[in-house]
Amino acid sequence: MRFVIQILLWAVIIFLAYLTFNAVYEPIQFNKIKEKRYAKVIENLKDIRAAELAHKEVIGRFQGDWDSLVKFLDTAEFAITQRRDTTYLDEEYKKTYGVDQYIESVVVDTLGFVSVKDSLFKGNAERYQNMMNVPIEGVDTQFDLEAGTIKKGESDIPVFEAKIAKAKVLHDQDRTLVLQENEIQSVDDVNGRYISVGSMTEVNTSGNWPKVYGDND
Repeated sequence: MRFVIQILLWAVIIFLAYLTFNAVYEPIQFNKIKEKRYAKVIENLKDIRAAELAHKEVIGRFQGDWDSLVKFLDTAEFAITQRRDTTYLDEEYKKTYGVDQYIESVVVDTLGFVSVKDSLFKGNAERYQNMMNVPIEGVDTQFDLEAGTIKKGESDIPVFEAKIAKAKVLHDQDRTLVLQENEIQSVDDVNGRYISVGSMTEVNTSGNWPKVYGDND
């Protein structure tokens, strides 16, 4: 009987040791997987932001449709400009007062054009043609994309937002750890339920990731 009790005690000890090990090991592994996947997702979000900012510079607004954004990148060009100071005689002032007065001005000369896709993606078409796809194995979905305007005073300001839920990026991970991840509020991590860039509620083209993942502005 004593032998059976000893065996049961050892079984309990081993089980408790296993639970203790898992309590430490699982979060460590979760964080390693999370950081690796977040880094891939954020690289795509950076490309999306670059594409949207180029669209805004050339067209004057952001784009909320993936096909239209890719078509823009296929054909659009940046103007290469040069600014120079100049002065010229104010003819009206001279006619009115009989005195020479010169107006200082800035002239912008267009020197040429360069392809947007070559400028941003160095000719790598695969990058911008696939930037809308979430780059995580087992996740067959695209980033959510919106674009529009918000009112600021008397002006309509263009805005956009691209995002993906953390739960989708971490689809095969422990549910409890994913729920905890959604509640994170820290300057050293991605806060909230989404990894995102831009905003549909404020004038903001930044990403919500910390600097450890690279530039978020």
